[in-house]
Amino acid sequence: MKLIKGLISLFVLLFVLGGAVAGGGWLWFQHELSKPGPSAEQHLFLVEPGETLGGVAQRLEDEGIISDDRLFKLKAKLDGTELAIKTGEFELEPRASLSEVMETLIDGKSVFYKITLPEGRTTAQLLKMVEADPVLIGDMPEEEVAEGSLLPDTYLFHRGTSRADLIGRMQKAQADLLDELWPRRAEDLPIASKEEAVILASVVEKETGIAGERPQIAGLFITRLKRGMRLESDPTIIYGVSKGEPLYNKSGQRRTLYRSEINRKTDWNTYQIDGLPKTPICNPGRDAIAAVLNPEETGHIFFVADGKGGHLFAKTLAEHNKNVAAYRRYERQEIQRERTGQ
Repeated sequence: MKLIKGLISLFVLLFVLGGAVAGGGWLWFQHELSKPGPSAEQHLFLVEPGETLGGVAQRLEDEGIISDDRLFKLKAKLDGTELAIKTGEFELEPRASLSEVMETLIDGKSVFYKITLPEGRTTAQLLKMVEADPVLIGDMPEEEVAEGSLLPDTYLFHRGTSRADLIGRMQKAQADLLDELWPRRAEDLPIASKEEAVILASVVEKETGIAGERPQIAGLFITRLKRGMRLESDPTIIYGVSKGEPLYNKSGQRRTLYRSEINRKTDWNTYQIDGLPKTPICNPGRDAIAAVLNPEETGHIFFVADGKGGHLFAKTLAEHNKNVAAYRRYERQEIQRERTGQ
């Protein structure tokens, strides 16, 4: 009997000691997970598509973000989160603990980058901006991107986004916008399709950089189309000459249109052709497209620059001629000021 009791006591003692050892090991493990990490600097850490947990853990240790990749993998195993780490680029704070690093890679939001693509640029000009972005990856698409098919905007993206994917997003954004605005367009527009809406919006976009003028200019062009008048828009001439690139003289200075270019018939020169140009002349923004589909009804059919960034509008040729004369006077005054240094 004494022997049996002694064996039971020994078993209990070993069990207690084992539990104590196990408990101490668990407490040590939790301490290792929660203690500040070795890196005193903020890190941007990229998890590549298809990268394994082991690869991520090893790189975290190699870059001095965590002390032991084995603890990282063990925690993931115990938590059942081996496949939960996201793809993307993550911002890891200085001295981040192993638990905080794992939480960021699983639940955190990856870093966004942005590219701003302005309204009124040709497709070739926007594609050059996309190609030059240092964060985007991959080659430019081999297939031709149609003029006017991109929606200018500021786009957010993760590191690892391809140039082809971003261009696809821009095309989809324009298609989605047209799907939204087309059913709500004004009645009796002389525009037969979404494509024609984009063409006219591109002309409106190039005519003014002032947001408040777009509905007026859109209304003016709509009125001219309804009356069978030509649009007579200078940017359409320029597109027919240089595909929208600035015009320069032989000395490399910016120049205005030559009379021969105004008289030259192209598929875009709206001084020489009826109706709309053959294609858009740039990529219009959402405001220009919205203005074309719901223009202001002002009755204006003429406009001229006012020399201050805006335009003067007129309903009659006589009124328009007065506005042109006013603009010429303003031009002469500005030239005189430049000459006198006032």
